[in-house]
Amino acid sequence: MTANLTFYTNPMSRGQIARWMLEETGVPYKTVVLSYEGDMQDPDYLAINPMGKVPAIVHNGEVVTEAAAICAYLADAFPEFGLAPPTTSRAAYYRWLFFAAGPVEAAVTNRALGFEVSEDRSRMAGYGNFDRAIDTLEKAVSCNAWLCGDQFTAADVYVGSQVDWGLMFKSIPTRPVFEAYATRLRERPAYQRAKAIDTDLIAKMQAKTD
Repeated sequence: MTANLTFYTNPMSRGQIARWMLEETGVPYKTVVLSYEGDMQDPDYLAINPMGKVPAIVHNGEVVTEAAAICAYLADAFPEFGLAPPTTSRAAYYRWLFFAAGPVEAAVTNRALGFEVSEDRSRMAGYGNFDRAIDTLEKAVSCNAWLCGDQFTAADVYVGSQVDWGLMFKSIPTRPVFEAYATRLRERPAYQRAKAIDTDLIAKMQAKTD
């Protein structure tokens, strides 16, 4: 039985982050796979996300876009799965979730595009410079097993995805702390289920183009 939750994605996108989070909740959902070539610019989808990007979810008629927001929303929508700390203990949770969505995302993207912030203008950039952002990320994932101590949370799904992808695509430097964190993440059953689903979808999409 499918819950009143629809997931819009493309398996070769940040939709993989939301897929992992959905699998962590174990809540049933409907998947709609969109193509980059046309589906994401279709008026029906633009009514859901005017940016014409994925992922997006619609849950009980409410639209949520942006991978970090989807992770946080699902943790709150389904509290029985313990994917967010108590509201009185969310300092690290919010701090690192939004640090990854802001400074880390911007730093990695800008470097990939060949843009580097000069030292005299680092105050203008929310992430300062690439090295500072990555060094701070390393400290965040090195203190405990998870970002919120012993509790795995939605913050680990989002921050962990940044680290996992960064190592895979060489967009963040390989460091022992990052490798150890990624290893712990990859051992999670929900991570493995999500990867298997998206890998299968990618193979089917590629088969259609051959």
